[in-house]
Amino acid sequence: MKNNELFQKAQSARYLALELAHNANESHSGGAMSMADVLITLYANYLNNTPQTQNEVNRDRFILSKGHCCSLYYAILAEMGFFTKQELLDNFAKNGTHFFAHASHTLPGVELSTGSLGHGLPVSCGLALGSKRSGLGFDVYCIVGDGEMDEGSNWEAIMMAAHNKLDNLCLIIDKNQMQALGDTKDVLCLDPLADKLKSFMWNVVEIDGHDYDQIISAFDNFKNCKGKPTVIVANTVKGKGVSFMEHNLKFHYSAPTDVELMKAKEELL
Repeated sequence: MKNNELFQKAQSARYLALELAHNANESHSGGAMSMADVLITLYANYLNNTPQTQNEVNRDRFILSKGHCCSLYYAILAEMGFFTKQELLDNFAKNGTHFFAHASHTLPGVELSTGSLGHGLPVSCGLALGSKRSGLGFDVYCIVGDGEMDEGSNWEAIMMAAHNKLDNLCLIIDKNQMQALGDTKDVLCLDPLADKLKSFMWNVVEIDGHDYDQIISAFDNFKNCKGKPTVIVANTVKGKGVSFMEHNLKFHYSAPTDVELMKAKEELL
């Protein structure tokens, strides 16, 4: 899929994610929107996991570790045909359905129920190791938030992946520079993040997470790297795409109002 098509699908997914948050009065829209460009590129151009192949044993695996941002993930899955947009709109965060407000493995296309931070990468390491030892040869992709990198379990998994040379593992850090209590640099500074990850013997690619040429180049780099796991440090903007939401901590917690949703639609679509 070409860059302009990827952009249009990402914008559509952003608006659908905002509709879901608005209708259900749910939170985490800002952190959902920051990962849209990376995630649509992965699903449209790289991931061997479609509605037709989702049950095949050698399918690629994707784990959304920042499972509280599942509204955008669900929107991407709907864009790719795992379920319909109307089904998603009708059921998101409603009692008696499987469209929970944190990622649920009971839905088509979702490998792991997530939301308790620091779990996705360790599971991804196990999947990648299993792929190698079984000879199945599938790749594993995992998105974590930069605030989530405060979790010690991630750093244990980072050591384990490098030790086992898991070159079929691609970690994507959605570095939108904010977490629940403020800017990451003020809560618990991660920088210099790329240098830290290099010292842990990973192949490190740092990009603008909203630039499609850079995103595509980073995934190509992963595909061509041998002997090391790859981490893509995607520098992003929380609330990307809607001017009044960008780098606004309010939208970690608040759903858009009727007026805000209308304004967002004007900017996104």
